[in-house]
Order: sequence, then structure tokens, then C-alpha cells
Amino acid sequence: MSHMGVRVESVLRKIESNPRFMRNVTFRHTIPAQKGVYEPIPAHLPPQLRQLLQRKGIAELYSHQAAAINAVESGADIVVVTPTASGKTLCYNLPVIKTLLEDEEARALYLFPTKALAQDQVAELMVWSEELGGRIKTYTYDGDTPGDARIAIRSAGSIVVTNPDMLHSGILPHHTKWMRLFENLKYVVIDELHIYRGVFGSHVANVLRRLARICQFYGAKPQFICTSATIANPKEHGETLLGRPVSVIDINGAPRGQKDILFYNPPVVNKPLGIRRSSLLEAEAVAHELIAAEIPTIVFTRSRLDTEVLVTYLRKSFHKLGQPHETIRAYRGGYLPKQRRQIERDLRAGKVLGVVSTNALELGIDIGTLQAAVLTGYPGTIASTWQQLGRAGRGHEPSLAVMVANSSPLNQFMIQNPTYFMDRGVEFARISPNNLYILVSHLKCAAFELPFVQGERFGEVDPTEILDYLTDQMILRKVDDRWYWMSENYPAVDISLRSASTENFAIIDTTDGQTRVIGEIDRFSAPMLIHEGAIYIHESVQYHIDQLDWDRQKAYARQVDVDYYTDANLDVELKVLDVFDKEEFPQVKRSWGEVMVVAKTHMYKKIKFYTHENIGWGNISLPEQELHTAAYWFSIPNENVATLDRGALQSALLGAAHLLGNIASLELMCEPSDLGVTAQIRSPFTGDPTVYIYEKYPGGVGFSEQLFAAHGRLLWRALSIIQKCPCPSGCPSCVGPVEEVGIEGKAHTSWFLKGVLNDGPQTQTAEAFAPTE
Repeated sequence: MSHMGVRVESVLRKIESNPRFMRNVTFRHTIPAQKGVYEPIPAHLPPQLRQLLQRKGIAELYSHQAAAINAVESGADIVVVTPTASGKTLCYNLPVIKTLLEDEEARALYLFPTKALAQDQVAELMVWSEELGGRIKTYTYDGDTPGDARIAIRSAGSIVVTNPDMLHSGILPHHTKWMRLFENLKYVVIDELHIYRGVFGSHVANVLRRLARICQFYGAKPQFICTSATIANPKEHGETLLGRPVSVIDINGAPRGQKDILFYNPPVVNKPLGIRRSSLLEAEAVAHELIAAEIPTIVFTRSRLDTEVLVTYLRKSFHKLGQPHETIRAYRGGYLPKQRRQIERDLRAGKVLGVVSTNALELGIDIGTLQAAVLTGYPGTIASTWQQLGRAGRGHEPSLAVMVANSSPLNQFMIQNPTYFMDRGVEFARISPNNLYILVSHLKCAAFELPFVQGERFGEVDPTEILDYLTDQMILRKVDDRWYWMSENYPAVDISLRSASTENFAIIDTTDGQTRVIGEIDRFSAPMLIHEGAIYIHESVQYHIDQLDWDRQKAYARQVDVDYYTDANLDVELKVLDVFDKEEFPQVKRSWGEVMVVAKTHMYKKIKFYTHENIGWGNISLPEQELHTAAYWFSIPNENVATLDRGALQSALLGAAHLLGNIASLELMCEPSDLGVTAQIRSPFTGDPTVYIYEKYPGGVGFSEQLFAAHGRLLWRALSIIQKCPCPSGCPSCVGPVEEVGIEGKAHTSWFLKGVLNDGPQTQTAEAFAPTE
């Protein structure tokens, strides 16, 4: 075993001999080391490519790599599903480079979900190209590509590396300029297929439908090579996304070292209130132990703010030990591209011992060898958890992963039910490409690119009705049997694949009279993070936001040194526009339908470092933001709650909303951030006390309908969490803090849920809705 392996074993023994730590460990699991399964390099690869592999020390391939290359050679469209660090890159690079060496006119298109992944791949392909005498021309085409380089890429790029957003708005609408690419397109490579789920995946499926139309127009029939982290339905998901049959390769031949996994639940520090010690402080203690032993460590957090707070803590403690700040780095969205690339290079070069990241580093960016991972809070899905745990340990070395729970009901459910985590397996990736809101957007884009012909299908959809509607709206013109684009505007510009506004806010540092842009933030997050008076933390440097120019999308900040950070509250109002389905029983009425959500931030709290106590507040005055989406809701008739006074009813509704907003994502197997929740003590629409769970995407992507169908199971799971929680009156792990829900919040919420569950003639007990897991 190497020095690194000895250090990991040593820290693990130290942790396990600490009774204070181990009494809070709810799960301890060892994944044994596994030897690699190898196959010879396929004989159909050209001699110069086989020689290059041998020069790189690759004498044989992992079994899944060989299987992928042979499947592509046979003409199949494939999805390779293996864990992080299993060498998926060779599964697509080898077939592509083989074809490019044999045919100089051939082209390939690589799609990556993020710019960082694209940059990573291009760097690797450049090295390969140099070794092959410069024959493979690889270019990145994204928003950062200079205008003069774009012309060269269109004509000379053997491999064009881009992202779905750029394909959607920068390549497909201008396909006539990309004729060389589309006429000769042999392969489309789609990496990290599991990322394309929910609304983003639904958009991307439509972008790929548009790509298929354009390929057909130019007479090209490209093969698709896709890679994915483990998901429950790779074949179904791949086929829905691509609109064609795929072969799945999912038996991993890569070797791995032993991995030890621990789930840690911070101790309760205030029993009456059920408050646990901060997950940030506990994660910092674990990370400190690992980094002090010189074990390269990645710490994942749930938010940008948590990332910066944790980096601040770690840097301060290591600075006292004489370590330079560069030893500990932060990595998250909002940093400028140049800064992110520098952090990635420093990680690969081993200059960084500890990196604290949002899920931005969950994907397969090459960041060198990390031997430990600390997860601050449950990442929201089982698939993401395995991805993050998998960032520790590459090759044969032993590794350690620790998940530190926070107090939310979802975290507490996962940390106290580890068998659910182990037995359930990973989630299904769900997309809804025929969501009307998304489909209409892409039919506009497709009509702009090429006219539609009568009888033509768009994927499996007959678009005639929508095309006629767009003709009535004077967006299309129908001549004979064709629909032509006639509007003056250019549709792709106004359609964001991620359904967040494309308009980012720039954060400008004005310290010492200088002005320089230090970061950016999306429009929806701006009121929460860069309102006037906010403390914006960037690479553990604190900035006070002096002015937010909402119209010009700029925030002016100056460096400060204060002992607190800020956290804003979001208030939500919801109006029902249409009901798609409903069911009524004496005890409950439940529905799903179309809603308008209006979100506004009114105030923010100042929270002291380390103690996390509230030391002040301030007002926020910013415009409302509107969201037209779908929601599921249920209400309990007023006569059924007549025995509760208004305070008790408010307490029950707040508790139910807190709990259901946290665990609905568990039922749907989606990201917790995909959903919002609000409760109304007397809903203007139902007239009764009502809880709404809404989708945070324009138009919705089908989650509301699934919740409507799973109503009983969802509420039963909520009730079981309350019943298992050891707190006396309510706490952040069940119905919410006592100061928010009141001293009887737990009892009121429990009573409320039991009343709702008693909702059908045959099912008089909550147990009737027990989950079938």
C-alpha cells in the first residue's frame, strides 16, 4: 500500500476509535476492492492509434471500453453506464479518432452539459492530436469562443466540442454556415446523459429532434455514443432522449480500491428544540482531520453560500497552522471561467489539498486523485450521492467518504434509513419532451431552421395542430403543404434550455476606487444573494453589496471584514389558473393544475459565523418575479378543522408544508430544488386550509400529476417521519423549528395529516398507505 493508502487507513482508525464520533454514525459500509477485467485492444483500430495507446501505457482495455468500441464498430447507438473514473472517455474517443484517421472529411460533434467538462475534453484531445501529427483538429465552440475563431471552426473542426445551449442557439439556427459539419457528421457524443433529466432533459430531447431534422436535410446519419453515471433506466432514458433504439453497456471492468463509507448524524445539542449541531461545523471537523493528514479531500456542500462559509472556516484554521490559502480552494458556479480553469489546473497538479465545491465538481471533470470525500448534507438524489462519494478514490488506492446530515426531514429520513439508500438503488431519470410549453418553443425554433412539410413528424409527435396554431398567431405562414417562419424575431434567443433567465447579474468589486467583475449570478438567485446589504462571499473574501442596479443587472460591492453572513427569506403567493384533475372525499379535496407563482424577497437575516445565531435583519425592496407553472394541492374542509383555533391551524399548515416540501422529492426521485411549497390558511381558490406543492419550472414537467397520484403514500411518509422523530414539540428534522410552528407544532401537524389520510371509504388508517418499498 502507498503512503496515501496508509494515511487514509490511519485517519479511518483514528475516527473509529473516537467514541464521540462513532456514537453518531448511523451507517458504516465497506465496498471491497475490485480487480480490473481486461480485453485486448480491438484489431480493427488503426496501427498508429494502437501504438499511441501503448506509448501511453495502455496495453489492453477495460472490458466495458472494448465492448463499447466493438458495438460502435457494428453500427449501434450506445449508452455506456459505469461509475465515475472508469475510463468512459476512451469509449467515444477511440471510435471517433479511428474514423477521423481513415476519413479526413469526417466530423464529430461532442456535447457536454458544462463548459468545464468541454474544456477538460479539448485539453485531452489536443494531446492526442499532437501525438498523431496534428491530424485531428479539435475546437471548443461556446459563448467564450472569439468571433474570428468561429469561422475557422465551422470549416476546419474535425471535432466540435460544445454544450446543448450553444447547439440550440448558436449552431442549429445557423446550420447553413455549418454545412461542412452537418454533411460529414459521423458521430454525436453525449457525455453525462444522466444530467439531462427534468426540464433541462426535456428541452435537450427537443434540441436533438431538431438536430435529426438538419442531419436528414444534409443527408447525414450520425451514430450516437452516450455515457452516463448509474441511473435506473438507462435504455428507456437514452431512447426517449435520442428518439431511437440504443444498446446499453453497463458491466464495469475498471479496477477500484477499497472504499469505506460512513453516514454521520450530528448530535442533538438542544433536546427540547431538537436542534442538532451544525452540519457545516461537523463537516469542517472531519475535513480538517483529513487535510491535516495531507489526504487530498473534496467537500461537497448544498449551496454557494455554504461553500464560501466552509472555505472561510477551513482557511482560518489552516492559516493558524501556517498553511497558505491556496491549499484550500472553493469551486462553484458564479466564478468567472478563467478562475475556474485555474482551480481545475491546480487540483490536477496536486497544489490543492482541500477543495470545497457545490455539485459543480460532481461531474467527471479531471481533478486529479482525491482520496476522501465529505458530503455536507444529503445531495438530494441517490444518483448524485453515489457520484459525489465516487469522487474519492481513483485507481487501486483505498478511499474514505463521509456524509454528514443536516437537520432537514429529507436528510434525517436518509441518514436514519440507510437500507433505503442501499436497497432502493439509483433513481429513474424522467423527462417530458412533449410538455406543451417546451414542445411549442422548439417547434418555433425548428420552423425557423427549416420549413415543416405536411405529414412530417417531430420525433414521435404529429405537429400539425401546433403549426396551425402558430400560423393563426402570425408566427408561421402556410403555403401549399409547407409551414414557413415569418416572424421578424429569432426564436432560440428567447428560449433558455434550463428555464432560468439567460440574463445574469454581474458582481463588480469597487474596493479602492477600482472596478472589476469578480463573479456573476442568475436572475432568480439575485434577490436572495446580492440584495443591498448582503454579504457576498467569494473565495472566502467578504464583500458588502452597496448597490444593486436591477435594470442594468449589476451589483456593486466592496471588500469588508465582518463576523457574519446574510441569508434572505423568500415569500411566495400562488393563484390557481386551471384544474386538470381532482378528487373529493369528506376529509380531503385534492387536485393538480395550472398556477401562477409570485415570489418576492422582503427581508434578510444576519447570521454570526461559527455560532450561527441571528444578530440582526434588514429589509429588501426588489421587484416580484412571476412563474407560470403546475402544482398539486390538497385542502381539508373548514368544518373538519373547526375544533382548532387559528393559531393551531396555522401551526399545522406550516408544519405540513415544511415536511412535505422536504420529502416530496423523495417520492418523485427528483432534485429538492425542483419543487416549492406554500400553505394558505384560507385559500382564495378552495376556501379551505390548503397546502400547495409547485414545480419551479415554467409549464411544469409532470411532477404535479405524479404527486396527485401518490397523494396517500406521500402523506403517510410525512406522518411516519413525525412519529419517529424523538423531539417533544417539533424541530427542523420534522415539522420545523418550534419558534416557527409553535410549542404544539408537532401535535397539530400530526393531527392534521391523520385527518387528511382518513380520506376514503375503504382506508381508515394511515398504515393503508404504507409505501410498497
